[in-house]
Amino acid sequence: MVEEDALLWEPTPEVVQGARITRYMEQVGRPGDYEDVWKWSVESPADFWTSIWDYFGVVGTRGDGPVIQGTMPDAEWFSGSDLNYAENALRGHPGRTAVIFRNEQGSRWQYSLGELREEVARVRAGLVRLGVGRGDRVVAYVPNIPEALIAFLATASLGAIWSSCSPDFGAAGVTDRFAQIEPKVLIAVDGYRYGGKAYDRSEVVREIAGKLPALEATVWIPVLAAAAPDDGLSWDDLRARTAPLEFERVPFGHPLWVLYSSGTTGLPKPIVHGHGGIVLEHLKSLSFHQDLGEGDVFFWYTTTGWMMWNYLIGGLLVGSTILLYDGSAAHPDTGVLWRLTAEEGVTYFGTGAPYIMASMKAGLKPEGLERLRGIGSTGSPLPPEGFAWVYSDVKPDVQLGSFSGGTDVCTGFVGAVPLLPIRAGVIPCRCLGASVESFDHSGSPIVGEVGELVITRPMPSMPVMFWNDPSGERYRESYFADYPGVWRHGDWIKILPGGGCVIYGRSDSTLNRGGVRMGTSEFYRVVERFDEIADSLVIDTGQLGTEGRLLLFVTLTGGASLSDELVSRMRTALRTELSPRHVPDEIHVVPGIPRTLSGKKLEVPVRKILLGTPVEKAANPDAMANPEVLTHFAPKQ
Repeated sequence: MVEEDALLWEPTPEVVQGARITRYMEQVGRPGDYEDVWKWSVESPADFWTSIWDYFGVVGTRGDGPVIQGTMPDAEWFSGSDLNYAENALRGHPGRTAVIFRNEQGSRWQYSLGELREEVARVRAGLVRLGVGRGDRVVAYVPNIPEALIAFLATASLGAIWSSCSPDFGAAGVTDRFAQIEPKVLIAVDGYRYGGKAYDRSEVVREIAGKLPALEATVWIPVLAAAAPDDGLSWDDLRARTAPLEFERVPFGHPLWVLYSSGTTGLPKPIVHGHGGIVLEHLKSLSFHQDLGEGDVFFWYTTTGWMMWNYLIGGLLVGSTILLYDGSAAHPDTGVLWRLTAEEGVTYFGTGAPYIMASMKAGLKPEGLERLRGIGSTGSPLPPEGFAWVYSDVKPDVQLGSFSGGTDVCTGFVGAVPLLPIRAGVIPCRCLGASVESFDHSGSPIVGEVGELVITRPMPSMPVMFWNDPSGERYRESYFADYPGVWRHGDWIKILPGGGCVIYGRSDSTLNRGGVRMGTSEFYRVVERFDEIADSLVIDTGQLGTEGRLLLFVTLTGGASLSDELVSRMRTALRTELSPRHVPDEIHVVPGIPRTLSGKKLEVPVRKILLGTPVEKAANPDAMANPEVLTHFAPKQ
């Protein structure tokens, strides 16, 4: 058992001196203390975000309007300004390496910035021939391949609006998303390869296209076949002609892309982010919190259906080389991403917390990571044992940053920074510009206690709107219904006296046992430490005014069984490390734990099923990685 808050890493004077945030703090006249510069960033947002624009030399016209006017949820930023995301992402020396691509079949491509600009110009010209212009929507059903990045940048350069889904999404899940935004062009692969298998998606693409009435063209990227299908344009047709690369500068809040909530319990929310907010936020976050810039190789394991893809490609904004990987994190074995990191000289590697825990359970000891300076973890809370494994078995001088934020803002609210030490299970800081607080039930800020994670001041990367929500009612209900003028994110958080914090999971899936409230991440930390347990899900069936049952579902590692002896050890550990109230009433073995396509456990839908909601109404199977396992949670008749 690793003690929470145990010191694992401290920045050396050389690390602090060389950190990009140190140079920034000196330039803005606030050297030395991170907590001081964080307070300034949230208490003086106009000055702070102006400094970000100026420090990075954002390409565009800032205008003479106010930096910020209004309050949440109606705050507006940099009125009178114009800029373009793609113009900022594609600046720099044409000879530097901008993109490296690898896949699980062993293919490797790379693009210099000049070559990337040429490809973007060609695809941009092709989109113009298809009638795409400012405000039109271009959607993509593609894996994490260079064509996805090129098509996005071409779309953004026109002031058109991008949206993407990974090809492991089913047709219904894709149309639930894309139909809401009425795209003009669909870019799609005929199939994909994953885990050593090939998956033909050509008929799924045709089904999707048939349910998008505003669609005017489908562009095929052949992946499985030698040539594109005949019913549409090929990628080669789209990029057939050379043209000068131009950029349509748009207002700060002009839509850049549409991301989506998970959609597990209803129609996915189409979350719209603007050019300006994303440019400023990603410049700030990637440079100061990930410490990325020219000379770095940035890799985050993700698909095009997760916001971390959008965050990864933001590495271009700070001049880093971005590494795209198309394939499984478990094929041919769990060590594949660590080997890839070593082979490509990655300096910052990001992944989901479950991959770090799977690597730990597999007993991996990655090698060849001399260039690796930072590791990022997100998607779910990383337990202290995961922190400790990184420092004992991966690299003792790496900076491990556990980040928490979301699709809603396409960034992290809380994370790491090179100036602060790393302690087991603790996120070191609230990110610059993010006014994060913990609220108690009365809406008052608290320190040292678990409360609701809220944002009390606006951030420029907050959604500019939800699509098809002209009155803003759906947007306000999603974040501002509980605390007027304050963003409630839906996570439990404890702010520590020193400024660090701990995330305890979703606040709508809390374990409330005899009045003792606890986040599920604490429970999983205990249960999943056992070698026999591959994954777990805990559900409290209690409802308002009534005590329910605490049910634990586990999947077992190969060869393990749920013996009486294992059950006794788990119960003892939970009683000792949590409380007697948190010993489960029942423990069941299931073939899998239901997760979203981005890897989050589906606690709320399972709870609904256990309380009587039919399986087919509790969750959208097309938003799940493994919908077949849901039936195992239905009460037996």
